[in-house]
Amino acid sequence: MTTGKATVAVQAKAALACANGNAGGNTYLWRNEAWTLSEAERIAASPVSDSPLWGIPISVKDCFDLAGSPTSCGTIFYCDLNGIAEQDSWLAERLRSTGAVVTGKTHLHPLAYGITGENPDFGDCLQPGDPTALTGGSSSGAAASILEGSALAAIGTDTGGSVRVPAALCGLAGYRASLGRGDWRGGAHLAESFDTFGWLFRHLEDGPLLGSIFGQTDAAGLERPKTFAVIADSFLEDCDPTVVASLRCCIGELEALGLTPTTVSVDWWSDSREIFAPIQASEAARYHRGHFAHFEPSIRERLEWGASLSFDAVAALRLRHAAFRDRMDALLAQHQLLLMPAAPVTKLAAGADHSQTRARLLRYTTPVSLAGMPAVTIPFLDQGRPAGGMQLVAAREDDARLLAIAAQLGANRKSAG
Repeated sequence: MTTGKATVAVQAKAALACANGNAGGNTYLWRNEAWTLSEAERIAASPVSDSPLWGIPISVKDCFDLAGSPTSCGTIFYCDLNGIAEQDSWLAERLRSTGAVVTGKTHLHPLAYGITGENPDFGDCLQPGDPTALTGGSSSGAAASILEGSALAAIGTDTGGSVRVPAALCGLAGYRASLGRGDWRGGAHLAESFDTFGWLFRHLEDGPLLGSIFGQTDAAGLERPKTFAVIADSFLEDCDPTVVASLRCCIGELEALGLTPTTVSVDWWSDSREIFAPIQASEAARYHRGHFAHFEPSIRERLEWGASLSFDAVAALRLRHAAFRDRMDALLAQHQLLLMPAAPVTKLAAGADHSQTRARLLRYTTPVSLAGMPAVTIPFLDQGRPAGGMQLVAAREDDARLLAIAAQLGANRKSAG
């Protein structure tokens, strides 16, 4: 993922020409072509860097400050309240210092507090090329920017599945970093106990290079994983058959890399959302206190619920959270990697009633969120359409080995066809 000095401006112009290419014209909530082209000129005039992002068009989820632009967090209210940022967030500063060309700030589910990509203020985020399908969220515009070609890689965040789900639904690769990687200065938290940085991109081979901006991802000298766990069929009762077929295919691909699978029962995950949701709501309520009335009813109700939880109730939940995390740590210590679907469906229909969708999707993502573990979404396509994405999970801070295995899987796919 590198570009030559002479092509930086050309590539930036080509990316900008694709921007807001979905049916709603809302991939980006803020963009300024003149600013992006001036960034491209600045980077082209600088010494060629060995950074993997040098000259590459990158989109940024609109919950991170970028000097000279507003930060909406997916709402008109915060866009107006926050005004124009005077300083870059750590993330924007890091990207610009490595020579990335920021193409704009992308659509998200309001407050990053949702999994579908629906947004009453800015319109629902539809997939470029398929106006009947939502991108998923909350990193909705991040996924759309890759699909439309306005970015080669896109910054997202993942609290309860906000990178993994859009990646799976859009047929893209995704990387959710270990909890604690990166610096949230100038970024809007939803729930700090679970918020992680992430990327959406096309090629699994690019994962180690992209992930390196958050922390060490060089797997040289590390022992290669030898085993992986696969969740038992009993957990997959609500999975689309296409997703199950992709899971079986992914098992075979990992076996071809020399890894040995073991089926594990995860019945003890049944209370994962019962632990996750109230802690998330409590922390989110603290960040948005005093502003609940400005948000859509479903989010407002969650925030009000979070604010109503007593200190003792949250403290008891944190003890359950710690116990759950310990069991996940033991599972990954024994099996090194864990494989399961990132979402039980291949599509979220635009305009459909998704009031029950959130619970169904979070069932597959919250166990990893509770554990603070890194995950790579491995995409599957059928005749060019998304056919289910798998999440490959590793122990906390085992990001380097995880990304290396996923990259090898991607290289094998490329060589096979």
